[in-house]
Amino acid sequence: MTTSTTIHAYAAHSEGADLEPFEFEVGPLGHNEVEVKIQACGVCHSDLSMINNDWGASQYPLVPGHEAIGEIVAMGEGVSHLKVGQMVGVGWNSDSCMHCSPCLSGSQQRCTSLTITIAGRGGFADRIRVRDIWAVPLPDGLDADSAGPLFCGGITVFAPMMDFDLKPTDRIGVIGIGGLGHLAVQFARAWGCEVTAFTTSMDKEDELRELGAHKIVNTKDKDALKKLSGKYDFILSTVNASLAWPAYMAALAPQGKLITVGAVAEPMGIPAFSMIMGQKSVGGSDTGSPDMVARMLEFCVRHDIKPMVEYFDMKDVNKAIERLESGKARYRIVLKN
Repeated sequence: MTTSTTIHAYAAHSEGADLEPFEFEVGPLGHNEVEVKIQACGVCHSDLSMINNDWGASQYPLVPGHEAIGEIVAMGEGVSHLKVGQMVGVGWNSDSCMHCSPCLSGSQQRCTSLTITIAGRGGFADRIRVRDIWAVPLPDGLDADSAGPLFCGGITVFAPMMDFDLKPTDRIGVIGIGGLGHLAVQFARAWGCEVTAFTTSMDKEDELRELGAHKIVNTKDKDALKKLSGKYDFILSTVNASLAWPAYMAALAPQGKLITVGAVAEPMGIPAFSMIMGQKSVGGSDTGSPDMVARMLEFCVRHDIKPMVEYFDMKDVNKAIERLESGKARYRIVLKN
């Protein structure tokens, strides 16, 4: 048990503001709660969206960060499966009620009263407190410094492969090769799939082949997709922008699936006949349960899957965010304490 703790963090105090040093007090640890001393925390585009209040839900002062890795330094009553000194990761979610239907069925990420890490006090800090199930232990063999992006970007692309029944014999296309897409390519290759990377950045071609892409398609070429009609069993879109969705639907094989994990702001405008003909489907995916996160981490160790990261010191958080906004990061940014 522990009494109150002062947490040292970096916070935006208004919409779109630079992050500044910020301290706040937290009281005694609650039941089933753990306190984690943060070693490193990934920087995600969702952090930028929350800083800028793009989703209209931000409350200030706002401490971003939801890809935190660190050591458990204190535990509340009722925590039995973790121990002080254990290395864990904390992702998009930090608390769930454990008694609603989604929680009881093992989909805690869809809890009806879910607490999102970044909506409370996030990982751009020296410590963070979360419910014990959302502090997922790191398996042996996983590098702690670079593991943070797996807890958001990684699980975001891993979960739909599990939930929508991706098969090793499938042909999969990944749209958008950034923080999420570069992990999706590695997962799909390790799954046994034939992997195509759809990108506007052909300067990434050599890197994409090293990551596991069998084919690379330049999406600036309007004729490129037309040549791929009926080819893919599964297309995963990681981008936030509107695309030529009917063209991607045409690229699906019968019973193929187009799944988006990118928060596209505009309606996608997919014609009904593009789904009816060939019984194709369109879907979305969120993150994953603690159990699925743990399985993903084991999969990463088994297949030597790692995020490609650039490191910044935590005190240089505003420089890191500028790098993120530039779109030049390869492929994920991690802040280190």
